[in-house]
Amino acid sequence: MDKVPISVLIVDDSALMRNLIGRIVENEPDLRLAGKAMNGAFALAKLAKLDPDIIILDLEMPEMNGIEFLRERKKRGIDVPVVILSSLAGRSAEITMEALGLGASDFIMKPSGSVSEDLHSVGGNLIEMIHAYGGQFLRARRRMPAGPAVSAPAAAAPRYAARPPVLPSPVQAEKIVPLRSPGPVEIVAIGISTGGPNALREVFGALEKDFRVPILVVQHMPSGFTMEFAKSLDRICPLEVKEAADGDLIMPGRVLIAPGNRHIIVEKKPLSAVVRLLDTGPVNGHRPSADVLFESVARFYGNRAMAVIMTGMGRDGAREIGSIYREGGITLGQDEASCIVYGMPKVAFENGFVRIQVPLAEMAETICRLVKEARG
Repeated sequence: MDKVPISVLIVDDSALMRNLIGRIVENEPDLRLAGKAMNGAFALAKLAKLDPDIIILDLEMPEMNGIEFLRERKKRGIDVPVVILSSLAGRSAEITMEALGLGASDFIMKPSGSVSEDLHSVGGNLIEMIHAYGGQFLRARRRMPAGPAVSAPAAAAPRYAARPPVLPSPVQAEKIVPLRSPGPVEIVAIGISTGGPNALREVFGALEKDFRVPILVVQHMPSGFTMEFAKSLDRICPLEVKEAADGDLIMPGRVLIAPGNRHIIVEKKPLSAVVRLLDTGPVNGHRPSADVLFESVARFYGNRAMAVIMTGMGRDGAREIGSIYREGGITLGQDEASCIVYGMPKVAFENGFVRIQVPLAEMAETICRLVKEARG
């Protein structure tokens, strides 16, 4: 069967930007430029005919801006994924988080310098997101009966059929033998990247109200966005969610999100545990890095830790989740079918460091259940 290219609709009021983004798309052999629109209203009018697999959307546009488009998209039950590409994303984290809350999949900041030159600096990231979100949508719709994709009912988050957890093969399991069995869980550490904002919404929205274990999160996100992201999660999560500050207490029922561009580690004191923020260099190309967090958690909590590695490109977290595994801690990975990008959890799983893999839809329940079971 011939490979079907991912079709892309570009929505931007700047003719220059439409053309530049269009060239980036057309230079990729497995992508196809479905069309262009100068604002949200034109995009809505063209959707049924163009039938794209993904939409690249500006936020600042006349007549119908990006937020208005996302509201109308939601109202009409259009489920085509949307990636925000906007200079406004860099100036207003609150509006960007509103866009994510309305169903946008992810966002990229337009460069602030010379547009024609600097757009190529984010071109690689844009292509990766098109492949990730558009590719997943294309694969899903090819498995569905024929019909107009834009008329499918919208969903708050993708759901996946329940299935047994995936266990490492005997070969994987024999690679490393944990030093001891898991103890009562005193902390949960999560590493996540591409596809993370909406995945974390699903997980934190489904946590139990009486979950009394602190959670630390590394979500790869630019500086200036994590505070608003934490606030958006706090509105849907039964636990307290906040952006971590240096010296914040690690407390039961509290979720701390690593700030953009700063590593997060734990430090145990005689009467408490706190987080520390570091400005040391990037690890695996990232700051914050999941590897930095996992290594710290392994050192201070050992077999009383749970580590979760979820959707994301690359391998950040895949090495040091092994430190928690070796110490006897519980390690979970998101399964391939429910990942936007099966990168980080795939490497960790193939290294034998993940005890079980579960679908996104079952992640919150699995975390809560395993914490209870570890307590006895």
